Amino acid sequence: MIFDRKNLSNNQLIEFYKKLLWPRLVEEKMLILLRQGRIGKWFSGIGQEAIAIGSTMAMNSDEYILPMHRNLGVFTARDIPLSRLMAQWQGKASGFTKGRDRSFHFGTQEYKIIGMISHLGPQLALADGIALADVLSRRNKATLVFTGEGGTSEGDFHEALNIAAVWNLPVIFLIENNGYGLSTPVAEQYKARFLVDKAIGYGMEGRRIDGNNLLEVYHTINGIATAMRQKPRPVLVECMTFRMRGHEEASGTKYVPQYLFDFWKEKDPLTNFESYLLEEKVLRPEWLPQMRQEFNAQIEAEIEKAFSEPDIIPNPETEMQDMYRVHNIPALQPSNTTTTRRYIDAISDALWQSMRKFDNLVLMGQDIAEYGGAFKITQGFVEEFGKARVRNTPVCESGIVGAAMGLALNGYKAVMEMQFADFVSSGFNQVVNNLAKTHYRWEQPVDVVIRMPAGAGTGAGPFHSQSNEAWFTKTPGLKVVYPAFPDDAKGLLMAAIDDPNPVMYFEHKYLYRSNSGEVPEGDYYVEIGKAKVIQQGTLASIITYGLGVHWAIQYAAKHPDLPIEIIDLRSLQPWDKKAVEQSVNKTGRALILHEDTLTGGFGSEIAAHIAEHCFKKLDAPVMRCASLDTAIPMDKALEDQFLAKSRLEEVMEKLLGY
Repeated sequence: MIFDRKNLSNNQLIEFYKKLLWPRLVEEKMLILLRQGRIGKWFSGIGQEAIAIGSTMAMNSDEYILPMHRNLGVFTARDIPLSRLMAQWQGKASGFTKGRDRSFHFGTQEYKIIGMISHLGPQLALADGIALADVLSRRNKATLVFTGEGGTSEGDFHEALNIAAVWNLPVIFLIENNGYGLSTPVAEQYKARFLVDKAIGYGMEGRRIDGNNLLEVYHTINGIATAMRQKPRPVLVECMTFRMRGHEEASGTKYVPQYLFDFWKEKDPLTNFESYLLEEKVLRPEWLPQMRQEFNAQIEAEIEKAFSEPDIIPNPETEMQDMYRVHNIPALQPSNTTTTRRYIDAISDALWQSMRKFDNLVLMGQDIAEYGGAFKITQGFVEEFGKARVRNTPVCESGIVGAAMGLALNGYKAVMEMQFADFVSSGFNQVVNNLAKTHYRWEQPVDVVIRMPAGAGTGAGPFHSQSNEAWFTKTPGLKVVYPAFPDDAKGLLMAAIDDPNPVMYFEHKYLYRSNSGEVPEGDYYVEIGKAKVIQQGTLASIITYGLGVHWAIQYAAKHPDLPIEIIDLRSLQPWDKKAVEQSVNKTGRALILHEDTLTGGFGSEIAAHIAEHCFKKLDAPVMRCASLDTAIPMDKALEDQFLAKSRLEEVMEKLLGY
């Protein structure tokens, strides 16, 4: 192994050595603790530490790094105290996730590290968003994100690299190619000769280097980062290395041929760098045992400090509270001036007002710039706010949800337009596992709104008509709103954008141009989680939201002799349990109406709550009126049959006749 120190001083080389030695000794201690049964799991990076150390040392301390399982060196090179890391690994209260997540599944703004989730690929798009925030703020910075050779097989890899290339983002995509994705060898992982060859397909530079050569890693990453700070662009770096332990210790290494261990043992990053420094007279032989002794003593003390901390005492209230960042909407009196607006125009108005109010707000989505979006909601926005803040995106839902989250991690607000709510399935993982869980895991708010044009009634068929809000109402950490009127459409969207928590904002396509109403001018907020009584009544309660509100109003108008109370939930997560209970306790009868399919629809949750909390006041069983348990057909007659509206009369008659 040939080392080129270039302009590094002796003191710098010694510092590099210490940074490399420390995580190796920590890992050796962790393996002892594992054998002793004092810890339960460990992902070992022994044999590939040079990548984490060399690349981290090459980055500025205020630049983000997004590491993986076996990148202990990133955390130690950023000088995170070992006692704090140990507390994290052991689930102590002083750990970064307070016992809520394991190993390196955490982030810390203090050290500018964003940890991974187990799904591997999604973090690549987060790096795009982080880098985009730097570009928009004109900060000359680079972002470093890790993945393994296995992670390159995921669609998120393609989406993230493509976005970064199209937007010229200063991201270093670093592949640690250690030969195996758990037990799957590279020959079964990809067909390309080298992974770095994929760079040309994205129009970006690619570099393939010896990942076990600490100085080669450092100089390569340092050179790339220095260049991209001045000229933003992405670069793909493939670091060839090998892990000398299992994927994690329990999985073992029986699937690896012995000759590979023999070959890579000769390329051990620590012993080779140590030999080089001894040959160069930078280190003296007598220093080595003393240095190891001092380090081992520090490691022992730091680890025992973490072990001595008390165990967490579970508290349900604390856990529930920490799912969301506490937020109150601005105390603002709505304007006395109103304008008659269509539902679609109220949404557009909310975006205009928010873009003017928050100069760190970015809109992203397919065709939303000059074209104005599939429904023309953002038409004219580019002329006022520019393409930097009103961004057309490639067709890649997962990558853009991830980029939106990255923006939020780096000081921005993001509103992403899901062109149709149906398409969210392509970004589902990012929504339910990344956006939703981040605040609970490490107290990081995720200031992202995803606009979801939803619903049937336009003959758009199975892939453009779903009302799929129930996919998200059961996911803690997300807020879900579904306005039925123009004023609520504006007020809830402005409240969602103001809220630091991720919000799924459902907007009904059928209502876009068919529904109008008075909408306050200027800033206007509707509190998320508060229902509205549309019509007072005493005979029965219809609890609904979205297009269902209009069906309920039509039913009541058709039966003026029936004193029906109509509750518009407006928000589904959180939802206004108190308002529902008050209404049902008053009327004694409840019908839950929604456009979604019957089985698993959000109405099931409401029905269960009413049965549990209002049982003594009920004069009839709680009934649901929902759409058929089929996909949504295109033909108008079939679509009308599918929708809950076609059964509303029948179900109400059954409820009232009980």
